[in-house]
Amino acid sequence: MKREKKKITVFELSVENIVEAGTAVDFHTGSWRSERPVWNKEKCINCLLCWISCPDNSIRIVLGENKITTVAGINYSHCKGCGICAKECPHKIKAIVMEQEKK
Repeated sequence: MKREKKKITVFELSVENIVEAGTAVDFHTGSWRSERPVWNKEKCINCLLCWISCPDNSIRIVLGENKITTVAGINYSHCKGCGICAKECPHKIKAIVMEQEKK
């Protein structure tokens, strides 16, 4: 006879199993990746598709002249190397490409 595991609810979780919201900035998760995005400033048209799509908020942007937002680089401390930014970069431009991580 197979015994079913009891599923617990959120109310039954102990406090040590819960991570406080807004703490991601405290963790440097960049060491997890096997590939890294490389941004080419000359090719970039500042469409910001990479910034909008990045699940880790790793695309750095700045407010430039005339209040125009521009890409300023990549925060490798938090980038996990998922490649979404490179995939979302317009096909013909390819201002972001993925390269093997060098340890």
